[in-house]
Amino acid sequence: MPTIHASAVLIGARAVLIRGAAGAGKSTLAFRLIQAGQNGTLPFTRLVGDDRVHVVAAHGRLLVRPAETLAGLIEIRGLGIRRVPYEPLAAVILVVDLGAADAHRLPAPDSAVTGLAGIALPRLAVAACADAFGVLFAALRTQEFLV
Repeated sequence: MPTIHASAVLIGARAVLIRGAAGAGKSTLAFRLIQAGQNGTLPFTRLVGDDRVHVVAAHGRLLVRPAETLAGLIEIRGLGIRRVPYEPLAAVILVVDLGAADAHRLPAPDSAVTGLAGIALPRLAVAACADAFGVLFAALRTQEFLV
């Protein structure tokens, strides 16, 4: 099964898939989400995969799992690769695109949906200069995604 360049974090019962170019902050955002779960700001959080993940459509849902060689590993800038608990499989509820060229202050409705493996999913486009965690946290708290 091919992999895609992305990270994924389980939040509650569903996962957020984080895409972006190398250096866009995927691992940093994933680790901040995990920390937010540990300190109670978000419900239960756990890494699914960092840097490379498998995605597959199943029964109308997009499922994500870590690449086997990277399972349980996350890059923490300034520390290197670290081992953390991970979830072997999760259903994706939201796609976050970091450094998105179509991220606007007031996003167009057509930018709020993306397709992966034939599954349409809500999409959050985050500008390169934006606070990705803050934008995602606001989306999670103000829409009926996860929390």
